[in-house]
Amino acid sequence: MNILITGSAGFIGSHLAEALVDDHKIIGLDNFCDFYDPQIKWRNIQKLQKKNNFRLIKADIRNQQRIEEIFSENKIDLVIHLAAMAGVRPSIADPQLYTEVNINGTVNLLEACKKNNIKKFIFASSSSVYGNNEKVPFAENDSVDFPISPYAATKKAGELICHNYHHLYEISMICLRFFTVYGPRQRPDLAIHKFSRKILNNEEIPVFGNGGSERDYTYIDDIISGVLKSIKFVSSQNIYEIFNLGESRTIKLSEMIQTIESAIGKKAKKKWLPMQPGDVNRTYADISKSRKLLNYNPATDFEMGIKIFIEWLR
Repeated sequence: MNILITGSAGFIGSHLAEALVDDHKIIGLDNFCDFYDPQIKWRNIQKLQKKNNFRLIKADIRNQQRIEEIFSENKIDLVIHLAAMAGVRPSIADPQLYTEVNINGTVNLLEACKKNNIKKFIFASSSSVYGNNEKVPFAENDSVDFPISPYAATKKAGELICHNYHHLYEISMICLRFFTVYGPRQRPDLAIHKFSRKILNNEEIPVFGNGGSERDYTYIDDIISGVLKSIKFVSSQNIYEIFNLGESRTIKLSEMIQTIESAIGKKAKKKWLPMQPGDVNRTYADISKSRKLLNYNPATDFEMGIKIFIEWLR
């Protein structure tokens, strides 16, 4: 199978491409934007660039003409769309950018699928679409009409646009709601990476709120396993489905910090700050649908995942 992966040099994209490249032809698309140091992304794909089955294209999904050229010049059977402007707080600072990349960029890819008769598409959504839902754990059929950041709103919009193209053009479609992914190569701006690096360097860590916010942290290998199972599922029939990919366990911020301290063997210096606008109080995945239909079964508990991450970071 010929698979186009957008965001292929990022944290999740590079792991996914590595998992697929021995059995499939991978076209990796990335614009190497400077949201964080682009050299990190180049390092992520060093191994991949030595593989005959991997071809890298540096391009931006906002460039409709370039996207159309890429689709017309390459045989593509499946698109896995991971590329996005990520992060809640930066989206509040620059909502236009998030709209351009996450909504318009997604439309460009779907238009190219329509024109080139590509019938399989997997979209990376986010647990942030659930906002501050009172009901936990979060299930795929819960209302997601109240996102509390522009980032979350663009991900919800992406799911809706995907449904349009499924309905109108019979593109088989899966939207995957990722729950706080961590592990080797995690983006440096994310809390686990940032906190770990600061503790190792004897620097203060910024702790927002009272330490009581909760996240459903999902280890990268479990996310990749869920995506691989989704590829089989999206290929089997003409569907539109949404799946949660999480661990289905919540960890308080204070507990997350303690787990990192334990793995490093050093106490954190904490700087207490007020809760940030746009941050949700908790995320918690109901994964019963993913277990049943995808046979998704997360295997790495948080303590083990943090140990592996700290070893990588050192």
